[in-house]
Amino acid sequence: MSASARAVQNASARQTLRSGGLLHIRNTFTPSSAHSAFLRRNARDLPPQLRALAVLLPRRGYSTETSTSGGPGSAFPPPGFNAEQAKKPLPLDASKKSSTSKVASDVASSITDQTTAGKTEGDVTGVAKTKAMEDRSLNEVAADKAAAANVEEKKLAESKKEQPKLSLWGKAKREAHHYWDGTKLLATEVRISTKLALKMAAGYELSRRENRQLQRTVQDLGRLVPFSVFVIVPFAELLLPVALKLFPNLLPSTYEGQTSKDKKASHLRTTRKEVSSFLRDTLKETGLPVSAVNAQKEEFTDFFRKVRATGESPTHADVVKVCKIFKDDLTLDNLSRPQLVGMTKYMNLNAFGTDMMLRYAIRHRMRQIKRDDRAISDEGVDSLSVPELQMACASRGLRTHGMSPGRLRDDLQMWLDLRLKYGVPSTLLVMSNAFMYTQGKDSEIASQIDALQAVLSSIPEELFHEIELEVHNAEGAATNKQRLEVLKEQQELIEEENEQNEETGDSSRSSPKDNENIDEEDQRRANSKAELDKGEGQANEAAEAEKDAGEVEKQEQQEKMGAKKKQ
Repeated sequence: MSASARAVQNASARQTLRSGGLLHIRNTFTPSSAHSAFLRRNARDLPPQLRALAVLLPRRGYSTETSTSGGPGSAFPPPGFNAEQAKKPLPLDASKKSSTSKVASDVASSITDQTTAGKTEGDVTGVAKTKAMEDRSLNEVAADKAAAANVEEKKLAESKKEQPKLSLWGKAKREAHHYWDGTKLLATEVRISTKLALKMAAGYELSRRENRQLQRTVQDLGRLVPFSVFVIVPFAELLLPVALKLFPNLLPSTYEGQTSKDKKASHLRTTRKEVSSFLRDTLKETGLPVSAVNAQKEEFTDFFRKVRATGESPTHADVVKVCKIFKDDLTLDNLSRPQLVGMTKYMNLNAFGTDMMLRYAIRHRMRQIKRDDRAISDEGVDSLSVPELQMACASRGLRTHGMSPGRLRDDLQMWLDLRLKYGVPSTLLVMSNAFMYTQGKDSEIASQIDALQAVLSSIPEELFHEIELEVHNAEGAATNKQRLEVLKEQQELIEEENEQNEETGDSSRSSPKDNENIDEEDQRRANSKAELDKGEGQANEAAEAEKDAGEVEKQEQQEKMGAKKKQ
């Protein structure tokens, strides 16, 4: 649009304002008048007192003709410029593709730069970094891991040193907060366990996790009885640290701190290492060399001949077969006192008392483990959380320190297979775990079988004679001489127990009644299962007989109908 056209438009706008004003503009507005629309648009944005200044507002004109900048030397468009193509708007897909291609090119260029930089760094040794890491020896990797662990330990030690020491008031506040949280946790557990007790009273069966929750709450409530004395008696709380030092398990589990838990776990690991080496030494010292003359059962004789006389390695199937003969109760009744003490320490039990008390404690723990084995086997090892998995492995004497959850699940599954599937006694499994505890972290099935073989090759003399007599009685090959030897050995053990009871006082008061066997429950379950199978078989036979009778009657009726039709 030329300058003369703009001047004509401005003059017409001024004349319209002078004649009618803005009200006249609004009243005479028609959509066909472009100039009136222009004035109306500009007048709407102006205050009333500045209506006359609307003529001074510049008007933006949109030109449809091609034009170029008016600078010197740029009077014409660049060569190859197409005005018709420039008028068309750009499509959205093209703009997206252009931006995407730009980003992709930037990413590709950055990746190329990184790979080239990595190649230049790796070319210094002539081998790529990943290849060098794969080709390194295991010793170097272990050394690096040890160095990294040392660095982490140093960092933790430095961080502990850097932490400011709390004042006496700060320590008191922290302990009070800890006990307050423990009280709230105990109240929550009591509320949950009350519902579980009502559920059990209603006849519903509790799961393993619910059963452990209820059992833990009952134990905590039992511990509150002696702990309440320090709260009721005035100034008795001053003696609470001394009582906790003498009796660490006096407090409920909800009040136990992380430091005391770590100390107990460390003490248990140290004790198990000592007991493991002790059991290995004592079992080797009390082992009895067996000749082929004393044993008459072929499998029993061949096994102990391979293990003790010739030094041959028996097969895994032979080890499992012989392990089944060693029942839990028979094994416990023939262990010496040092072995019983070592086993109770390894199982984290109280090692004080007579042999009868130690056997009772071990037998009670084994019965608990057997029930827990069935519960875990029914629910599956994968259903356990990591803390529950660590607790289950620790109660069975399996190594837990420094083990991954996957390794713990494999170890627990191996225990369940040997215990439930192959029928290996839990007492021998615990002793084999004690053998393996100081020999590294191998937990494959072969190493467990080797540990069982080592335990069997070092059993005490009394236990071997008892098992030998039982095997021969089963086949009717036992002699009176063997029975007499076993009877004398058992009488010596009984006299030793009586002497211990006399030293400690009245046996009926100090020693519990150890008349429950570990294997009784298994036998009852096997008998009930056999009866159930027998009942199912009889029911199936009766159903088949009824079915046959019905078919016979049906055939007779069909024959009668055919005879009537013929008549």
